[in-house]
Amino acid sequence: MVAPNGARRNQSDHAALPVTDAEIIATAVKCQDAGADGIHVHIRDSEGLHEIDAGHYRAVLDQLSDAVPDMYVQVTSEAAGRYSGAEQRAIMRDLQPAYVSVALREMVREPQDWAQAQEFYEWATSSGVDIQHILYSPEDVQWFVRAIHEQRILGTHHLILLVQGTYAHGSQGRAYLEDYLTELGKADGMSFDWMLCAFGQQETESLARAAQLGGKARVGFENSLWNMDGTLAKDNAERVREVDAAIKRAVQKTI
Repeated sequence: MVAPNGARRNQSDHAALPVTDAEIIATAVKCQDAGADGIHVHIRDSEGLHEIDAGHYRAVLDQLSDAVPDMYVQVTSEAAGRYSGAEQRAIMRDLQPAYVSVALREMVREPQDWAQAQEFYEWATSSGVDIQHILYSPEDVQWFVRAIHEQRILGTHHLILLVQGTYAHGSQGRAYLEDYLTELGKADGMSFDWMLCAFGQQETESLARAAQLGGKARVGFENSLWNMDGTLAKDNAERVREVDAAIKRAVQKTI
């Protein structure tokens, strides 16, 4: 999956980072050609700022359906400091996307948020909205597993995104991924379709390692602008090509 822009970076960070709808569509086409089979979609308002808006999302999703009909298209519900949990939930209910990423930390910011969050998760399940749960630490994994045990989140098989590192500090190395997987391994009676995203110049190495361990990879300018050798990538498609090649090499070593 390619994550070509995110909520925070703009074209002052990289001239090829897509901001407009047309740039997002063109990037999706190039990245599919480079080897991506999915896209994580962030949209921007008229000033280039992150937004989650049902009408705008529908327009972009329609264009993506025409341009890359075979691509897995996932929208984000990210707050990015602009939206409350209630606003996030209301917008996603209006949009009713096929695929959406949702951070547990944003749905449950305070213990009293659980009632509305649980109702949202139940709505998504009954409405055919496929949630990829974003988990930012091994402690988040523990919290998520407890929520499943307590039936606050229904089901025993879930899509999850594991986040390695931060904008400020880059990735935190292979050991951090291993810590996540240790916690997942403790979740008796549950199964996970997991994906990794990794910040900074270690993105390629981290995603290749994830593939070796049975995970999926999210690559792109949301998390890293750099190739493995430290050079600035030309565009998202270049990042996809490098990671695609690295994954194929890594998986081949395990055969």
